[in-house]
Amino acid sequence: MNKQFLIEQLNNIENAKRVNRLRVSNLVLKNPEIFPFLLDIVFDISDKTSIKAAWVLEFVCKEKLEWLTPYLDYFTENIGSIKQDSAVRPISKICEFIAKAYTSKNNSIVKDMLTKEHLDSIIETGFDWLISQHKVAVKAYTMTTLFLLGKNYDWVHQELKLIIQQNITKETAAYKARGKLTLALINKK
Repeated sequence: MNKQFLIEQLNNIENAKRVNRLRVSNLVLKNPEIFPFLLDIVFDISDKTSIKAAWVLEFVCKEKLEWLTPYLDYFTENIGSIKQDSAVRPISKICEFIAKAYTSKNNSIVKDMLTKEHLDSIIETGFDWLISQHKVAVKAYTMTTLFLLGKNYDWVHQELKLIIQQNITKETAAYKARGKLTLALINKK
């Protein structure tokens, strides 16, 4: 299997229905040698297939987050280049997976391989997503990511709290709910 085969499979995804995303993510999970191609396609933002690749990457990382570790430099250097909301949402979810693995009590290769530069990039991009015009799912995942990473970076909670407080009155009900939860967790700490 090669990159062109994967592109063809991604192009056969008609819509964002779970069954369509699962079909291609299962293909990647059964053929790990095509994982690097998937990453390349995600960050080729000039091609509309990158959005579908981001959907699939989320599903693959949910199952095999450790596959991302050899590519953490590439991933964190490029996450800020993703602009389409349909692609930012799964990338923000992957950042949440990373934050959960990093702050987990369990040992993992993800925790071992993450550097300060990787974390700084995720935090910086997260704040960009939080203050930009993105849908609530991106902001909700980002609040969780920043809250978790803020356990190790004191200034992150202060900034996160400020942004949520500034925006909570003008955002959606879902944002308000996640914002209140996040503020309560920050205040509890």
